[in-house]
Amino acid sequence: MASPFGYVRWVSSPAPQQSAFDVHHPPLTEILDKCVHCGFCLATCPTYVLWHEEMDSPRGRIHLIKTATEGASQITPTWVQHFDSCLGCMACMTACPSGVDYGKLLESTRAQIERRHARSTFEKLHRATIFALFTRPERLRVLRWPLWAYQKSGLQTLVRKSGMLQLLPKRLRAMEPLLPTLRPAESIPEVTPACGEKRLRVGLLLGCVQREFLPQINAATVRVLSAEGCEVVAPKEQACCGALLVHAGEERDALGLARRIIDAFERASVDMIVTNAAGCGSNVKEYGYLLRDDPKYAARAEAFSAKCKDVTEVLAALPRRAERHPLRARIAFHDSCHLNHAQGVRSQPRDLLASIPGLELAEIPEAAICCGSAGIYNLVQPDAANALGDRKAQLITPLQADVVATGNPGCLLQLQASLARLGQKTPVLHTIQILDACLRAKEIF
Repeated sequence: MASPFGYVRWVSSPAPQQSAFDVHHPPLTEILDKCVHCGFCLATCPTYVLWHEEMDSPRGRIHLIKTATEGASQITPTWVQHFDSCLGCMACMTACPSGVDYGKLLESTRAQIERRHARSTFEKLHRATIFALFTRPERLRVLRWPLWAYQKSGLQTLVRKSGMLQLLPKRLRAMEPLLPTLRPAESIPEVTPACGEKRLRVGLLLGCVQREFLPQINAATVRVLSAEGCEVVAPKEQACCGALLVHAGEERDALGLARRIIDAFERASVDMIVTNAAGCGSNVKEYGYLLRDDPKYAARAEAFSAKCKDVTEVLAALPRRAERHPLRARIAFHDSCHLNHAQGVRSQPRDLLASIPGLELAEIPEAAICCGSAGIYNLVQPDAANALGDRKAQLITPLQADVVATGNPGCLLQLQASLARLGQKTPVLHTIQILDACLRAKEIF
């Protein structure tokens, strides 16, 4: 079957010993064998917290993978549902005392599912539509105008108040509350000079949804990096990084996009590659692993990944140059899972926010538990996503924060929708937008 990116999917062939998996990158037994089923992961697993179902916990899913590896279980719809319900938040990896790399197990398992499991026609169409839109910035750009008209005409308000959304299928209905409020596009120059003496030449990964629907985040990122002495290069030819695809098991298409990203940034000749979307950042840091079989790209992918840093990592490592102006605000900081658990970036965003005079930082309880965004999760598992989003919003509300800060556009949209369901109008901003407001002496709400 041809993919929308022009590649042909692998043809599955059974692995030896009656395994349910094919021979292309099955889940690694050396990772499976590390799990001692101790249960430390349970308290931080969002789906186990919701349902208290063993097969919807990390150790339960590892058991399912192991039995499938041994041929004791097959890839049935029920078996698949336990992996579809996983958010891939990696909180279990932070909690695990045995060092089980659950992320690699999940991604390899999901790739097997997409090759060996026949989804329903609606499921295939729904997922194909998501990937055809959200991995193609040029298509999202076309959608800006009808979305802008929908919001500015008052039609969105009418639709929401009328109850018309209830007529849509649940998964389509889930998309509407997540729509960002469109603001004027802020174009990013291909090269932005450093203010003062240049310290670094950095490349900026622009993202897809963020590039077109939340351009203010990239604009703020460029301004802050420039103010701190970085020359910022944003290659125009950069494509999607493939994060949504690889996290959903669409391995071949994801690898094609990874190669294009590597090509674009190699031509840019930068010292470092900066990410400001946690899901994208965790993915590009794994390019060396993803492209390990490609003789043309394996070494180049390793070199590329070694250069990738979240914007808060870059800024926290640079001696402060730009003046910090006071911001009188109480900020509730939300850890994005792919920043906290997948990348291990926890102190840097907090340190940057704490450097702002007058700002008060509040910690959200259950910080390790996902908000329910998780890539395409809130579009394909809306009930669980909403339950987790509401749980997070209920923990934020008592903090009486002026603003919620986070490091991922998916979390930003999820938290906005969740707070709105509780009748809360607390704005949700990217951490870099708050620092940008501080440097420019601007109000943030």
